[in-house]
Amino acid sequence: MPEVPVQMNRVATIEPFFDPATNTISYVVSDPQTASCAVIDSVMDIDHAAGRITFENADRLIAYIAEKNLTLEWIIETHVHADHLSAAPYLQDRLGGKIAISSNIRVIQDTFGKIFNEGTEFRRDGSQFDRLLEDGDSYAIGSLPAFAIATPGHTPACMTHVIGNAAFVGDTLFMPDGGSARADFPGGDAGVLYDSIQRVLSLPEEMRLFMCHDYGPGGREIRWETTVAAEKADNIHVGGGRSREAFIRFRTERDARLGMPKLILPSLQVNMRAGEVPRDEDGRAMLKLPINAL
Repeated sequence: MPEVPVQMNRVATIEPFFDPATNTISYVVSDPQTASCAVIDSVMDIDHAAGRITFENADRLIAYIAEKNLTLEWIIETHVHADHLSAAPYLQDRLGGKIAISSNIRVIQDTFGKIFNEGTEFRRDGSQFDRLLEDGDSYAIGSLPAFAIATPGHTPACMTHVIGNAAFVGDTLFMPDGGSARADFPGGDAGVLYDSIQRVLSLPEEMRLFMCHDYGPGGREIRWETTVAAEKADNIHVGGGRSREAFIRFRTERDARLGMPKLILPSLQVNMRAGEVPRDEDGRAMLKLPINAL
């Protein structure tokens, strides 16, 4: 595994946006020196029952970027989300920027291309995205250095993005009282997830960690920021030195009792296409409903 350099002296400006419909936190991460920014894990709104897509969440990001006179350089997906749809193309059409994801998107496309019977016209090479990131790859948000760490386990294409003194962990970890994400989706693996979590916890203890989701366990207020030190000490699934074997046993038993996310079928079809809604042979936006496929 390549070493990922960390520059704790560089501090990004981070603005979170919480979507209560999907419990997702999107972020605008900007470089104070250049006014360049990235959007991490944007949300496109869908009324599944009505078959209607809208963009209130994305418009909030756009309004903030315009208010702060920022330039959008990157639209980052920490993974192929199964619980919300990405607004990446909508943001790109209005503000520019490059859409980036793990190069393991190709694994997801191959797996779910078969499940959704997408046919040979569906490209499984990740070319819908502008950049495919490998483990240890670097990029920049203005003058702000950013690095990608492969953290699979929840899905094969999960990545943590280290930007200055902050790391955006996607679904690899939740807040300490939330634990960790499930590992039973196709291509998921509890042991691999444990190893990925240890990579995140090997970052400096003062590193700020930002979650993609929070569900307010026990009715507490929604939170999205913690630290490596807090996760190592208090995470209810991996904290206090919990062993790999114990985590695998716990995670496997817990996942067997979980239902599927309510938006998993539309989310996967859209997100493996970099946020584009699939179309039928007549050009109409159309989602499939495979039966007993997952």
